[in-house]
Amino acid sequence: MSWNIRPITSDDDAAMARIIRAVMPEFGACGDGFAINDPEVDWMSRAYSEPRHAYFVLERDGNLIGGGGMAPLAGGDPFVCELRKMYFLPEARGLGAGAAMMTVCLDAARNAGFHQCYLETLSGMDAAMRLYERTGFRRIDHALGATGHGGCDSFYLLDL
Repeated sequence: MSWNIRPITSDDDAAMARIIRAVMPEFGACGDGFAINDPEVDWMSRAYSEPRHAYFVLERDGNLIGGGGMAPLAGGDPFVCELRKMYFLPEARGLGAGAAMMTVCLDAARNAGFHQCYLETLSGMDAAMRLYERTGFRRIDHALGATGHGGCDSFYLLDL
């Protein structure tokens, strides 16, 4: 394994913001209704320092190449978390890092006392959708909570 997953620090904020802003347009996730416009993108370490929140970065050779996290589902059941902002640069894809990041995030969710994990994504993110389904997420036909990401059109839920 030539990469490492670790908790985000404030020193990672600028690099993670660049990654998110580079990857989202690749899949047409620009404009209103997408996470790219969330103010927390510029200060991820602070946003995920709250109780029952966690964000992890993927590092290779001292450079960040992706990240992913989880937090309580806004406007949702207190025992449901949301898998959030899991994005990888092209050089991170196909290495097995996505499955490893998913394991780390879901373990953090279980340890925080969540019973289910929800996620929203966008048609066209086919590799991500295959990863979600391999992990045990099942498609649901509607959004949960109040994420503010009205641009997403695919919704998944996993019993933890």
